[in-house]
Amino acid sequence: MNIQRLKNIYHLFQAIIANLWYGFPSRRLKVIGVTGTDGKTTTTHLIAHILKSAGKKVSFVSSVFASIGGVESDIGFHVTTPSSFALQKLLKQSTDNHDEYFVLETTSHALDQNRVWGINYEVGIITNITHEHLDYHKNYEEYQNTKYKLLEMAKIAIKENDEIVSLVKKIPNLTKFNQLNYSSAYKVCKRLGLSDKIILEAMKTFQLPKGRLDLMYNRDFKIIIDFAHTPNALLQLLPAVRKLYLKKEGRLIHVFGSAGLRDFTKRPLMGEASAKFSDVIFITEEDYRTEDPTKICQQIASGIKNKNYQIVLNRQEAINQAIKIAKKNDVVVLTGKAHEKSLCRGVTEYMWDEYKAVQHALKISNF
Repeated sequence: MNIQRLKNIYHLFQAIIANLWYGFPSRRLKVIGVTGTDGKTTTTHLIAHILKSAGKKVSFVSSVFASIGGVESDIGFHVTTPSSFALQKLLKQSTDNHDEYFVLETTSHALDQNRVWGINYEVGIITNITHEHLDYHKNYEEYQNTKYKLLEMAKIAIKENDEIVSLVKKIPNLTKFNQLNYSSAYKVCKRLGLSDKIILEAMKTFQLPKGRLDLMYNRDFKIIIDFAHTPNALLQLLPAVRKLYLKKEGRLIHVFGSAGLRDFTKRPLMGEASAKFSDVIFITEEDYRTEDPTKICQQIASGIKNKNYQIVLNRQEAINQAIKIAKKNDVVVLTGKAHEKSLCRGVTEYMWDEYKAVQHALKISNF
């Protein structure tokens, strides 16, 4: 029996005990599980927003924060789906708030490790499945099958597809990837009995979560922060940025890295994706953990052909340099960190705020 299987058995026992301790709170809620490689957070927040706009009582947990009874709380560094005890406690707080719905961003790790055992999913939806987490899952097929576990656990199962719901095309200035996220939310809410009118009106008032296509500086040039950290996410984000924000004479300056002790096979693909749409590339650190950050950056760079790039290991310095060279009509895009509150170097989590890092860079460059 391998170590991972032993860990999964441990997590299963933890989940059983947590459910017993808190009295299986999900049985008194309609839990909506959202999984997928990209788009989980936006879809989770949007579903919750639509339900709230329809007058429903709803709480939710996403990688950005937990919102229980309207009170937001942090869920920890690099966490999407909390541990079994933390999650069951949140579900219990939701039932104490007399909520009807609970929207839960659900990762493949949580599904594989049995951390969501005992949760009574009313609806399960997969936003998409693309290249990611192959360090943990043995191959793409195993990763895909793990995602499908959510559908097996749910009363109502909604598979991923590329269909954009026609109603969503009434929402102005949506990127294609967000059209797909909005379509996913629409399908969930329709299955829950909401009308097109209620859904559309709610979608029109929705604001994307922090760090999702976040235009944080808009003067002579623009700065956008986004959580994109997979090859597919970059292939979706960067052309959308070019289309929405980049004028003909401007450049797209991209700052990004790839996490250490995670799927290394995606790194050249991320470099290739960036090179396809960026004009200037700064490769930098992103939670390199105990890996050599130089090696990680070189692996990313191996996918870059015929495009100008620099390796600047310190993320603050990379941001400083990217903003320093920005000219009128340029767009600087920072990906991979977004809402996260720490940067892991070695075995230490250092406090990190991508927004403050940008403000510092603007200040020293006299913008």
